[in-house]
Amino acid sequence: MTAVQVGSETSDLIDACSQASLQLLERNLTPHGILAASRTPAAVARRYTRIFGRDAAICVMAMCGSGVAALEEGAVASLDALAAQQADNGQIPKYVDPEGRDADFWYLGCIDATLWWLIGVDHVRRHGAVAAGRWADGMARALNWLLAQEHQHFRLLQQNEASDWADIMPRSGYVLYTNALWFDVKRRFGLCHAEDTCHHFNHLFNPFQSDLPEYHRARLLQHYARRGRSELQLYLSFVNLAVVGDEGDVLGNLLAIQCGLADEAMAHGITHAIAAARASDPYPLRVVLHPLSDKHPQWRAYMGRHQQNLEHQYHNGGIWPFVGGFWVMALARVGLRRQGWAELAKLARTNAMDDWRFTEWFHGRTLAPMGMAGQSWNAATFLLALRALRGEASAW
Repeated sequence: MTAVQVGSETSDLIDACSQASLQLLERNLTPHGILAASRTPAAVARRYTRIFGRDAAICVMAMCGSGVAALEEGAVASLDALAAQQADNGQIPKYVDPEGRDADFWYLGCIDATLWWLIGVDHVRRHGAVAAGRWADGMARALNWLLAQEHQHFRLLQQNEASDWADIMPRSGYVLYTNALWFDVKRRFGLCHAEDTCHHFNHLFNPFQSDLPEYHRARLLQHYARRGRSELQLYLSFVNLAVVGDEGDVLGNLLAIQCGLADEAMAHGITHAIAAARASDPYPLRVVLHPLSDKHPQWRAYMGRHQQNLEHQYHNGGIWPFVGGFWVMALARVGLRRQGWAELAKLARTNAMDDWRFTEWFHGRTLAPMGMAGQSWNAATFLLALRALRGEASAW
């Protein structure tokens, strides 16, 4: 199976999860694209039976290159469904109804759906069987929409609060997760100022660089971000004037590795910090290392709505198996392959719980299974992580 030897029981488990992942993606596929979760009464009520920009694009990357004809076709259909409901200004919706009757753009906008759609489009154009000009108009309009939100000195995207995947977290301004994806989009599409994006990313989200930025407002933001803090192992989750996030955003940091923004020392520092915090024990992976309590100055009343985003829950320290897939990909990228295989096996056991439920998330302390069953991106990132460990080109 691999250059790193694993036991036969572990190998069988990984193979079983690979097959179960492909089967789940096929079950969640409609003629118009991939649903976020399996169709259950709870999923219908919470609109998980929609084609989500971010979820679908991650699934598209796993479906494309799978060798399963239905999934290969479903990858294209998913991107088509989102493109069909693209706004006049170029924004890709947060989600669309599979029948094309509904498109949602979230309360304060959803910036990452457009980023993920572009990444999915590029992936399919490189690894799938589509015409070179497919989605060309939609791509141009989506890029223009993003460029209109780029700061003209920092070359980083600006966003509203709670307007990305962590949509009940008070991150705003310059957000780590979003700008890791933005750099990846710039790299994939050959956009200008990618080097400036990388430079300011590393000076704002890691404000302890020895060299000072030339731009005076960048120096002030760096000063605000450093105030009262010692040197960081993780990037800050967001920077917004005199407020920053140091709760330890795991997905944003993993994407900084995956998208090539973290140098070797920073990448190893990130993986060491996550491992030292035991964020993957017993299930991969907690998405916040230091959850915000209701006494924290950044706490928002909306975080307690429906008792959902309390400490160690949901985006505020819950365990998300789909992020576990990015954890394995990061380990593979920094050369920690033996650890990566061990974590992939843990991820397979997590997805297998309750007869291959593919649970959306777990409570970070009680480990209670929460959210929807049959979560598509759990399957997708498992498959992408497996490809990364095998060194396959279509892993990213």
